[in-house]
Amino acid sequence: MGARSSPTERQRRLGSEVRRMRTSADVSAETAAGLLGTDRSKISQIEQGFRAISEDRLRTLACNCACADERYIEALAAMARPKTPSWWDRYRGALPAGLLDIAELEAHSPHLRTALTVHIPGLLQTADHALAIFRVAVPPLPEHEIALRLAFRMERQQIIEDGSPVRYTGIVHEAALRMQFGGPQVAKVQLEHLALASERDTIAIRVIPFSAGAFPGSGQTVLYAEGPVPQLDTVQIDSTHGPEFLHGQAQLAKYRAHLDWAEDLTLSPAASRDLIHSIAREL
Repeated sequence: MGARSSPTERQRRLGSEVRRMRTSADVSAETAAGLLGTDRSKISQIEQGFRAISEDRLRTLACNCACADERYIEALAAMARPKTPSWWDRYRGALPAGLLDIAELEAHSPHLRTALTVHIPGLLQTADHALAIFRVAVPPLPEHEIALRLAFRMERQQIIEDGSPVRYTGIVHEAALRMQFGGPQVAKVQLEHLALASERDTIAIRVIPFSAGAFPGSGQTVLYAEGPVPQLDTVQIDSTHGPEFLHGQAQLAKYRAHLDWAEDLTLSPAASRDLIHSIAREL
């Protein structure tokens, strides 16, 4: 199989896990190449996500690296299987690759946790609310780009609406509930939509009230996507240059603590829903 010109975040992650497994066992790239019947340059390409590794070769490497965690190996094997087209692939070449990487990350996670200060979670935004946000980009987005981003955001929401939705926990600051993107009527409909979604068994919305005072990571948007095994958890944070993906073990521990602390400051799901309804009635 030839080299890729632009690996996805999931492909890069598999490569980084292959490298972590190899280096943790103190196996050199030359030794790994010999085990897999290839050359050192291809090992480097695999570990950077530019070249695929077959499931059989992955298992061979895991065996020779004395990796005994069967659940972890099975999760990596699933990542190594040939990729079938997914809905987000229709947007490839039309939207930034980082946005597609977020959709793929969400699709492979059994539980998503987010923390937001001034925005409603993207997976729970109404079309009018999302449209109001896209219209204040700098520099301004052309109309066809806005239409694409809106369609993409709405399609992302299928993961919490389909027959087997992922579990979702959204930590939202009260400030986000009081932002009036699109004006009072759009904001009111958005809050009603959020409150209704919070009644689902698979969705928990927890509000940090103004009275809670200081909280960790204020101003930062965080997505914590659990993997099939804890080693494959991923943190995604927003930046002005696009999404950033973090998966170092120290980084994961930091953001788990960040979210746990923030969640300790929230109202209960029922009290959060009451506050959402109360703010909506004010509009």
